[in-house]
Amino acid sequence: MSYLGIGISPGNVASYHGGKMKLIDQRLRLTEVLLRCSVSVFALLALILMVTDTQVKRIFVVEKRAKYTDMKSLVFLVVANGIAAAYSSLQSVRCVAGSMKGSVLFSKPLAWAIFSVDQAMAYMSVAAIAAASESGVIGIRGEEKLQWMKVCNMYSKFCYQGAGVVASASIASIAMVFVSCISAFSLFRLYGATQRRLNLAVMK
Repeated sequence: MSYLGIGISPGNVASYHGGKMKLIDQRLRLTEVLLRCSVSVFALLALILMVTDTQVKRIFVVEKRAKYTDMKSLVFLVVANGIAAAYSSLQSVRCVAGSMKGSVLFSKPLAWAIFSVDQAMAYMSVAAIAAASESGVIGIRGEEKLQWMKVCNMYSKFCYQGAGVVASASIASIAMVFVSCISAFSLFRLYGATQRRLNLAVMK
């Protein structure tokens, strides 16, 4: 019996869709691995730069040391980048292992778990960068209404390196947003694949 009147059997259609889905999965997985590796590298770079960022300034006879632990927003940025780097590294290993085995993600619970954590990582990264950027602006300009003085004119090295931290973390965050989009596509395409299988079963 022909399928939709064009001489293609349902079995061949299922094989075609399965092969096409596998090809799309391979390309997505390659892109996902590259993005997750980028998150790991830039998040780790931001963490190292932030932790090692320190500057000592002598004010009269007192030495004042500027370090990231002086500001909670920078501590949050360090923690967020550490979590993002570790999580992305683990997910990169999972993607590479899946590619080597040639497996395709068909498990909806696992896809939901990956999607949920990816979304949380993306939101956390954006929030950490926003908080650190706001602190940086205050450090550069000060806040007269709250009587917060400028500090970057005294701790210029600390602020310049901090700007590099925010830039590196921003790249990691952008990559994480793209990763979350890929995981969303990987999740919701499973429901489309299920619907296609149901349609083929009905047509048989």
